[in-house]
Amino acid sequence: MKNLFRHTMPYCIQKQADGKFVVLNRDYKPVGFNTSKGISYKEYPIIHKVKGLTPEIAAKISHENDPGLNSIYLYHDGSVPTDSDENMEEYEKRLKLLNQLEVEE
Repeated sequence: MKNLFRHTMPYCIQKQADGKFVVLNRDYKPVGFNTSKGISYKEYPIIHKVKGLTPEIAAKISHENDPGLNSIYLYHDGSVPTDSDENMEEYEKRLKLLNQLEVEE
């Protein structure tokens, strides 16, 4: 059985071909989606133009301090936030930075 965290919290921010981003859960579905079916991101209003997401900011959000913008991972199997208080604290720091970014409508 999977926990609620897996579906409702950001795992990855993935850049799309048009330069916009989608926030994905641990199952690589948009945050909140609970399905094993494939998802066409273009069919849902889930893609965002994120203002201020630079390589420097990406490195601060990434659990690996990776400045790459294609896929920004907030945690990995060795640092699952629900596994320890320390992991959760580190994840929350990254979420705080992510939350400071703005999106264009």
